[in-house]
Amino acid sequence: MQVIRTVVWVVLVIALALFSINNWQDVEVKIWEGLILQTKLPALVILSFLAGLLPMWLLAKAGKWRLTRRISSLENTVKATAVSQPSAVATTTQLETAAPENPIV
Repeated sequence: MQVIRTVVWVVLVIALALFSINNWQDVEVKIWEGLILQTKLPALVILSFLAGLLPMWLLAKAGKWRLTRRISSLENTVKATAVSQPSAVATTTQLETAAPENPIV
């Protein structure tokens, strides 16, 4: 799985590098009236990519963190109930001591 993830990131970086080389030009972005941001096109693409990726990445991390906490809480509950409940299975020494010494014949 790690190899596939690495290959995908390498392909993405190569595609971004080729895009940047072929489209290195100024772009004007009108933020609001009277304020215009002049930047390069690759910087705008990278910023847009990160603006879309970052919230979803944070949401996935928060969900994983929440589920990990929930699983550990459930595991601790199971451990606590297993320790507090005595075992109902009698051992052989308990059965031998419970037997009468003088059986009636």
